[in-house]
Amino acid sequence: MLLAAGYFNLQSLWFLLITVLWMGYFLLEGFDFGVGILYRFLGRDDAERRAYLGTILPVWDGYEVWVLVAGGATFAAFPGWYASLFSGFYLALFLILLSLIVRGVAIEYRNKHAGERWRRRWDVLMPLASALTPFLWGVAFANVVHGVPLDAQGDFTGNLGTLLNGYAILGGLTVLAVVTLHGALFLSLRTRGGLEENARLAALRLWPPAAALLIAFLAWSMADAATSSPRRIVVVVLAGLTVLAAAASLPFAWRGRTGLAFGGTAAGIVLFVATLFLWLYPRVLVSNARGGPSLTIFSTASNHYSLVAMTIVAVLFVPVVLAYQAWALWVFRARLGKEDYAHPPNPLDILARTPLGRKPETGA
Repeated sequence: MLLAAGYFNLQSLWFLLITVLWMGYFLLEGFDFGVGILYRFLGRDDAERRAYLGTILPVWDGYEVWVLVAGGATFAAFPGWYASLFSGFYLALFLILLSLIVRGVAIEYRNKHAGERWRRRWDVLMPLASALTPFLWGVAFANVVHGVPLDAQGDFTGNLGTLLNGYAILGGLTVLAVVTLHGALFLSLRTRGGLEENARLAALRLWPPAAALLIAFLAWSMADAATSSPRRIVVVVLAGLTVLAAAASLPFAWRGRTGLAFGGTAAGIVLFVATLFLWLYPRVLVSNARGGPSLTIFSTASNHYSLVAMTIVAVLFVPVVLAYQAWALWVFRARLGKEDYAHPPNPLDILARTPLGRKPETGA
């Protein structure tokens, strides 16, 4: 879209690529966050919780590649943007990193031991970390597009309290609510029997607050875009399409068409990210302070030769990553049920019962 508007340059191309990376991250990692938030409350016993978690266990870490590549691309293509963003938002991004670490450890370690207290601890930490991460991402992106105090050199002059303003908190709650709904629909798509029905009912309950928050945030955003974005008409159209896509998920979920309902939230997330980045372009960090100009793709970009080299690498390897992600989703597409996890083997118990060098007994 940016290239079609007549901006045929490498800076615009890399801004577009970074936008696509964030779309992929929130689309794929979004339902992972939702599963991490919901599994403890939807699962009535350990077998059901293991089944819910089993929907993301084989693939969850692959989705974090999107945010790693987005950060690396920002550093390489727009070092000025990276420097101001990561220095000004340092504490918020550190909390995101910490919550991602806790969430990853909880996913991998929860089922390593059969002890009830062991699993109960991870069942507290994982939902908290899974909720905190999208909330903080929402806060960060809301501040990027809404504006933060920057000095003449483009350095952030505020503090953590500056970032926790009303618009940013609304943005954080919106992202949290949307990914939770997205996760519930994903669970209804990847489970069967009672697990599927519980997830679908949860999605129906989550839809009203998620829709209300999304509409409120986009309405506030469009009020700002009307005075700050030269492409305000296109931005408003994209925001409207975002609401329509999210709204379409409700009737489909109500009728049990979970695949189409999940497609509605997926399209809504992609359009939501597109709306924010199109509003932002060609800026990369908006300044709301006098004397502090907003950072743009042109003032923060790397030199021409670096962008050319990065473009060649991206053309070669991005299709490989996309093909792998699609293959992984296809391989692990089977629906899971409670009976699949009724008597799962426990790694530590198997090691404790198996002398070194002997094969474990079948059915262990």
